[in-house]
Amino acid sequence: MSSIADIRKDYKLRSLAETDVAADAVAQFGRWWEEAVASQIDEVNAMTLATASADGVPSARIVLLKGYDEKGFTFFTNYESFKGQQLGENPRACLVFFWKELERQVRITGIIEKVSQKESEEYFISRPQGSRLGAWASPQSQVIPNREWLETKEAELKAIYGDNDVPKPPHWGGYRLKPIVVEFWQGRASRLHDRIQYTLQDEGAWKIERLAP
Repeated sequence: MSSIADIRKDYKLRSLAETDVAADAVAQFGRWWEEAVASQIDEVNAMTLATASADGVPSARIVLLKGYDEKGFTFFTNYESFKGQQLGENPRACLVFFWKELERQVRITGIIEKVSQKESEEYFISRPQGSRLGAWASPQSQVIPNREWLETKEAELKAIYGDNDVPKPPHWGGYRLKPIVVEFWQGRASRLHDRIQYTLQDEGAWKIERLAP
């Protein structure tokens, strides 16, 4: 069996030049997003969400992008979860998409805010019934006795609601990451990757620079 250090891949699919990219970071994300969707990547909206507590302790996990526009990138979760606690202490975060099929990565760093109650309600009612029940059943990130405890909670909620509408829990909703720095990474041969970074300026325009790989 090969050693871990011997595992490598040389990236050769595409290139990325300053002349190829949009003037706006979100518009450039849209270009890459459409190409990723067209490539039929499995769970194309999966992204790493990195957070940190007020004293700088980091944490990261995979969450799902549920929308993006000029205001930012939206995801939903339990506000009382560990990530919710960290975002409450330190409303700064980073998102990372890795689309290996396209040899691409996007890193988005910015400021976190909660979406409106209306947005959270609208998304919650669009979820499958089981997911809505799960939002009530799971005290996310808390220690629980066993799997049976969770399944009992779910069964109790099914008995209460049946096929009726399940309301959004008060502790559940959306966050929006407002981008400040966005990096587009395109894999290249010999580890000489293309890295184009956008930095938001005070007047609202984006400064575009190339980073060394």
